[in-house]
Amino acid sequence: MAKVYTLAEVSEHNNSKDCWLVVGGKVYDVTKFLDDHPGGDDILINATGKDATEDFDDIRHSPSAMTKMEEFLVGEIDVYTIPAKKAYAPPKQPHYNQDKTPEFIVKLLQFLVPFVILGLAVAFRLYAKSEA
Repeated sequence: MAKVYTLAEVSEHNNSKDCWLVVGGKVYDVTKFLDDHPGGDDILINATGKDATEDFDDIRHSPSAMTKMEEFLVGEIDVYTIPAKKAYAPPKQPHYNQDKTPEFIVKLLQFLVPFVILGLAVAFRLYAKSEA
């Protein structure tokens, strides 16, 4: 039976001399692999202290890499110690009204301005025709 670690226990192993990762509910001691990792040791060290499953899955690892991982398996993670990820919710933004003009005036202007422009265009057209 595999040993079960908390995220706090795994988080203590977070440097180049002692590096543990959590991937797919399992805990791996990758310290001996740091020098051989194709992406460099910084990537692995930066993935400590959290569930690195998403980071791992984002990079398409070869089947041989997946097999090699089993060499570094030291146990499983207690999933109840991993904080739940919050879904991103954009902040609510108030209606933009920089000069604080009353709302009814803004709506009125949005309605009237196109008619004023149209009226000016028609007047210009009639004036241009009468000059010709």
